[in-house]
Amino acid sequence: MPSSVHEIRPKPSDSEKITINLGFVDLGQVDLMVQEGFYSNRTDFIRTAIRNQLERHADVVKQSTARKSLDLGLRNYSREDLEAARRAGEMLHINVLGLATIAQDVTPELARATIASVSVLGALHASPAVKSALADRTR
Repeated sequence: MPSSVHEIRPKPSDSEKITINLGFVDLGQVDLMVQEGFYSNRTDFIRTAIRNQLERHADVVKQSTARKSLDLGLRNYSREDLEAARRAGEMLHINVLGLATIAQDVTPELARATIASVSVLGALHASPAVKSALADRTR
């Protein structure tokens, strides 16, 4: 019988897990808001609070993003992108606010040959070998 097993790549997460420490009274107040039905769970409360603060400071974020020449959102760097930069003799400066992804088939050597600097406010997804190769170029 032929095998019908296919390797399934896990879907990359569209969020990053963080850990915060809250005082007991603050945590109790969050739990009360959840219990009273204002929020579905602690995570919903925290996400809403963060979004409210980001909305409150949206002008500052927009100005800083422009001043620092940050790409906003998702930015993917494929092996083909980096090989094209190498052929053109260009070095990339990765400046992202959001998620920067360097493809899994990018070798550490190709990354070092084509990426001059990495500054990511958010998350950088790349193989451990590529992250290690770029460690001295990452802010």
